Amino acid sequence: MTSRAGEAFETDRAVSDIEVLLTADLPSGGATVSEGDPVTGEWTATRGEGFHIGPLWESDALTGVYGSEWNEAEEAATENLALVVRELDNRWGPHRRISMRVPLFRDQAGDSIPSLFQALCDVDCYGDLAVWGPVAVSARWIGVSVNQCDGDAPMILTAVVSDRPIIELTD
Repeated sequence: MTSRAGEAFETDRAVSDIEVLLTADLPSGGATVSEGDPVTGEWTATRGEGFHIGPLWESDALTGVYGSEWNEAEEAATENLALVVRELDNRWGPHRRISMRVPLFRDQAGDSIPSLFQALCDVDCYGDLAVWGPVAVSARWIGVSVNQCDGDAPMILTAVVSDRPIIELTD
């Protein structure tokens, strides 16, 4: 599913990847584009005007995984997110929770939503975001979430960086 398939989760690496995003060039215009690994085609990033979305970690596929084994995989992914959130809270203060409920419903209804949220929906990143910003070292906004596009797909820990505020959409 992503270029992170098969990598073990490491909090320090995930946080380091986020720190790189704080200084990376962000598109100043143009269409939103999803990128894939040139060899495997697996998702590596989505970039759009003022933002970048990318995977930090991917679990094993959950094909044929049910019951307690599936619950354990979900708990492990949630714990990985919690470890990253805890580290970023220590660096930047408490995060804010941004729900993906309204963007998801608007997307399903075909309604217009801001391009960052549309891009998240387009790559099946429907997990609520833990958001910090603007982060003092770069004046950018950072968000992280854990996502799964369907019951057999792997869990994916995702990072978002934006040069614009990431704020909750209202109904």
